[in-house]
Amino acid sequence: MDYIKTKRILNIRKYSIDILYLIVGCFIMAMGTSLFLLPNQLSSGGFSGLATIIYYLFKFPLGTVMLALNIPFFIWAFFKVGKELLFKSLAGTVLLAIFIDILDRAPQLTNDRFLACIYGGVCIGLGVALVLKSGSSTGGTDLITYIARSYKPHIRTSNLIVIIDIIIVTLNVIFFKKVEIGLYSAISIYIMGKMIDIVFEGVNFTKMMFIISNKYKEISEEVGKKLERGSTAIYAKGMYTREKRMMLLCVGSRNDIAKIKQIATQMDPKAFIIIVNAREAWGKGFKKN
Repeated sequence: MDYIKTKRILNIRKYSIDILYLIVGCFIMAMGTSLFLLPNQLSSGGFSGLATIIYYLFKFPLGTVMLALNIPFFIWAFFKVGKELLFKSLAGTVLLAIFIDILDRAPQLTNDRFLACIYGGVCIGLGVALVLKSGSSTGGTDLITYIARSYKPHIRTSNLIVIIDIIIVTLNVIFFKKVEIGLYSAISIYIMGKMIDIVFEGVNFTKMMFIISNKYKEISEEVGKKLERGSTAIYAKGMYTREKRMMLLCVGSRNDIAKIKQIATQMDPKAFIIIVNAREAWGKGFKKN
């Protein structure tokens, strides 16, 4: 009984955190849209970009238009995606629409399109990341990708989103007859993507280093002693020289990798070193569940 009670408490806590992420995320997205992008005729792609055109054409509230554009896709998604995801996305879409229409009455914070695209991109990217962390979405292109994947599971979601964003930003440029709107919107969309990466991966991106050296033992010992970082020796064979040798694999932060490189080159100036970006690292010394 204690186990069941504990599990129930944890589920309630997780559900409460998800709701908080969803509300805060939608509010921050609305700030970026209503206070920065919309007053400066900029687009963040997706349905908001299409709704921006309708907003300036017919003076309809942006949030209401976005909600109306999503309705046909919600009906379609009802038969194609999971019901839980659908209801969460519906909640996110309604919240975003309400917050956008409320904040639309507030005065814009800047007339400078460059500042607007930067701060708008930061706000929307941060908001989207929080909404995604809640296991929800705000409809739009996210909903379209879910529907598309129900027909073709192996479709590349990123490609589909980029294509839709390009089409909608192009429509914004044609409607407002200003190429700079498309250029600023592209900057905003890029910043949005970077903000999402930062929220999910953190600012301390992990790097991976391969070291090929005859002094791999000495390098490994020095790295362990000075940085308290482990390394893995991998058997390798040079296809040009046909020589068998050991290759060290080291993982660490940017700062760690710079120090490991210094250690390796000092101990063996002829060492062959490859440094690549690693998406994430889990385990001792890194992230843990």
